[in-house]
Amino acid sequence: MTIHVLRGSPQKNRSSNLLADRFICGARESGHNITETDTAHAHIHPCTGCKVCGFCGQPCSIQDEMQKIKEKILAADMLALVTPLYYFGMSAQLKVCLDRCCAIGRQLTEKSMKSAMIVSAWNDDPWTMDAIESHYLALCRYLNFENIGTVLGKGCGTIEMTTKTIFPQMAYELGKRL
Repeated sequence: MTIHVLRGSPQKNRSSNLLADRFICGARESGHNITETDTAHAHIHPCTGCKVCGFCGQPCSIQDEMQKIKEKILAADMLALVTPLYYFGMSAQLKVCLDRCCAIGRQLTEKSMKSAMIVSAWNDDPWTMDAIESHYLALCRYLNFENIGTVLGKGCGTIEMTTKTIFPQMAYELGKRL
């Protein structure tokens, strides 16, 4: 299976990328192909809502890296969303990329891809992940994605904090069991 990982952290050496690396390690050990996009450092502009794409795969009026990213997503069997938690949602960088996927929404829905979400958060209150988990499940429902699993890393504000939790192992196991 080909898995495309969308990384959303503007900080390269932080907790969400540690969790992404562990997920990728497990998935590779199980024989899966991995492609990646670092959405935080890619040249991606926000969707303007111009509807030139017709929401059905027509070329976007914005000329940036999204065309190549959309091709990688459509070539994959699974999409893994990785993000730090920012104000109880995904990073703006990941959200901009997902918003621009509206142009391929029909293809994604028809493809019935698998998906997973990996999140790191400083906060460890019981309700910390409620909003992002709800958003992710709504995306899965809307795009006809099969949710393979989530790693909701509470109390993962720094690499040091994260390595002392169960979440790196959970991310590894999620990738390994695919």
